[in-house]
Amino acid sequence: MHDLQKKRVIEFQTRLADEDIDLAVIHDLDNIYFLSGFWGYLGMDFGRPTILAIPRTGSPTLITPGLEAEMAANMSWIEDIREWTDGVDGEWQALLDELFGSSRNLMVGFEPAKTHPLVISYLQHKFSNAAMQNITKILSDMRMVKSPEELNTMRQAGQVAVAMCEAAVQTIAEGIPEYEISLAAVAAGTRQAAELLDHRKSERLYSPMIHNLQILQSGPELAMVHRRPTIRRLSKGDPVYMCFCPFTLFKQIKLGFDREYFVGEVSDEHAGIYEIALKAQAAALEMIRPGVRAEEVHFASLEVYQSEGFGICYRTGRGVGHSFLERPELKDGDRTILLAGMTFAVDGGITIEGEFGARVGDSIVVTEDGFEYLTPYPKELRIL
Repeated sequence: MHDLQKKRVIEFQTRLADEDIDLAVIHDLDNIYFLSGFWGYLGMDFGRPTILAIPRTGSPTLITPGLEAEMAANMSWIEDIREWTDGVDGEWQALLDELFGSSRNLMVGFEPAKTHPLVISYLQHKFSNAAMQNITKILSDMRMVKSPEELNTMRQAGQVAVAMCEAAVQTIAEGIPEYEISLAAVAAGTRQAAELLDHRKSERLYSPMIHNLQILQSGPELAMVHRRPTIRRLSKGDPVYMCFCPFTLFKQIKLGFDREYFVGEVSDEHAGIYEIALKAQAAALEMIRPGVRAEEVHFASLEVYQSEGFGICYRTGRGVGHSFLERPELKDGDRTILLAGMTFAVDGGITIEGEFGARVGDSIVVTEDGFEYLTPYPKELRIL
């Protein structure tokens, strides 16, 4: 992957030159990984920024807390790694000062929505607003169409997601507490990820551990769309909804994946609503191919909901990859033209406040003549 990351930096520098930007200051951890191969574990929750500085010409510099400098040297291809320590010699600000030099005519690029206010405040102290340019679109455009290497990793991430779902399915039963379902998923996903990793130097520092809290609801609480697993025990007739989006994580790739099941039996009403959710997702997937606008995919599923008597729905999908949310989005107003190699989470979902929810979701890649599932797993109505 290092060769690919080097090529990305070269392309990024070309785009900086096109925009007359002298130096990009990147603070978003996903973009730092995308360009450098390094991912840290500290971040601003601990007051310790990692920053990637890329000039229009020349070599990039990775500024990292000293506690992670050795990791950075082993993970990244970047040679110029500068470490800083809390309260010593001006910390990270002094290292950026060195890169800025004495010039007062620099045009600096940054991502306003992805850069911590502390870093933005420092940049604003150094430069006028006119000398600071938004580079968000440059990076998001570069990330929209995935490389063959990325798609291979995303297919592996799909294997991890499927392993988690299969373990969860085998655990769901009357009397089982919700958290046990999630524990089974975490263990299965971790083991699958470990099998996919090897001991090559380039992969030895990836952790197979599945982390973050899964989204899971059961019984009468499926309208709480993002509720996490609790100690609630399953009862006969309960729907069980599982979203694997927060923790389908493999080699810094994030996917979307959702499934729903029923314990012992299902009412005709719930079965009918679930079938509508499936139908809406199928309509969206039917639209996916190069040349279609992103919002047209959303409109296809919206037509299904409205024809069945339901109102406006949330977005039908989002770009996935190194971040949980990437461009484009499958929603009203996003007129981005779909291209082969774009990857999305595509959902079908109906939520009835205080009563019920029916949801299904998959990650896919746009192909030359349609799409390919990254999360190939059955989704028909299933009673466990």
